[in-house]
Amino acid sequence: MFTGRLLAYSAMLEGKEVSWFPSYGAEMRGGAANCTVIISDEMIGSPVVNNPNILLVMNETSMQRFGRTLKAGGILIMNASLLKGFNGRPDVETVQIKATDIAERLGNNQVANMVMLGALIGKTGVVSLDSALNALREMVPKHKKDIIIINETALRRGIKEIVY
Repeated sequence: MFTGRLLAYSAMLEGKEVSWFPSYGAEMRGGAANCTVIISDEMIGSPVVNNPNILLVMNETSMQRFGRTLKAGGILIMNASLLKGFNGRPDVETVQIKATDIAERLGNNQVANMVMLGALIGKTGVVSLDSALNALREMVPKHKKDIIIINETALRRGIKEIVY
């Protein structure tokens, strides 16, 4: 959820039209959660997306649940650390990022989502790194300011996986 909110807020900082639509599973904590983010230069009519252009998938459960919804010709960005043996779909462009492995090397596997967001930014340019960093600094509560640096590092590392 944080990744989606951060992406949406980054786009808002750039003056784009944005919709962020979270969805929580029936389970309590630790259950399945996903969100839809729409970013546009034009007014957004509905926050509902049945077939997204881009799908960012963190784990096997999400791949099983949402993998088929990605529009043909779309971009699948997947956490290859947790999706071993899955090679993508032949009708979409698949970007495999070992986000969890990278996050662990950075010292905190909880920043795998930021590695993935960095990969999304690096691949699509949907928002700038500066906007994402500014949004991150604004969104993190004062009592958690110590996590900003590792999140910034993870964002940059995800971009580096794509660009270099």
